[in-house]
Amino acid sequence: MNNGPPESPQPEDVRSNQWIAIAAYLLFFVPLLAAPQSRFAMFHANQGLVLLLTSIAANLVLGLLPLIGLLLVPLANLGLLVLFIMGILNAVNGWMKPLPIIGGLSLIKTP
Repeated sequence: MNNGPPESPQPEDVRSNQWIAIAAYLLFFVPLLAAPQSRFAMFHANQGLVLLLTSIAANLVLGLLPLIGLLLVPLANLGLLVLFIMGILNAVNGWMKPLPIIGGLSLIKTP
């Protein structure tokens, strides 16, 4: 996990790839195709992929639990929605700030 201050992206990288970084939370592979050289876009592609995998894992695991899963799945999805919104806001504001709890995982290399 990254305990230091968030990285500061290059302003021109943010300007030219901001919409691609925002799209990474809907389709994580968009920056892989459209901006593989952008540190900013690839950072948000990684955050989008980690969020997607966490969502799939949480829904699968909690969905298997009888009764208590009926309570936990909506709570987990609400938390994931909050992380999704936080990620988009980070991209909109031009920040490379990891998402809480899951943001420290790195699955996609940034240039």
